[in-house]
Amino acid sequence: HVQLVESGGGLVQPGGSLKLSCTVSGFTFDDSDMAWYRQAPGNECELVSTISSDGSTYYADSVKGRFTISRNNAQTFLQMNSLKPEDTAKYYCATGICDRGVCYTPYWGQGTQVTVS
Repeated sequence: HVQLVESGGGLVQPGGSLKLSCTVSGFTFDDSDMAWYRQAPGNECELVSTISSDGSTYYADSVKGRFTISRNNAQTFLQMNSLKPEDTAKYYCATGICDRGVCYTPYWGQGTQVTVS
């Protein structure tokens, strides 16, 4: 039973920074990919970033150059810099299989709210 728990969200001013954390527990594959999604009211769920077991990364064009994904053991992180109001969304950590921005991720966390205002 795979469980993912996000933390680190909050309210931040435009131009500010936040670091999100995702802690994974339960049964999982060592070679699984990790992903961050986000969804704002009225918007589609957007794939933000992914990282593979070997460290390969993917970023959506909307966040490239501002966000950095990383992983260490059972934790995955999303460092968010130069935040903009359009980054406001609920952010979700997920795990599964990804390939160049296309993912199958059946396991998700509960999400953490990021508000830039």
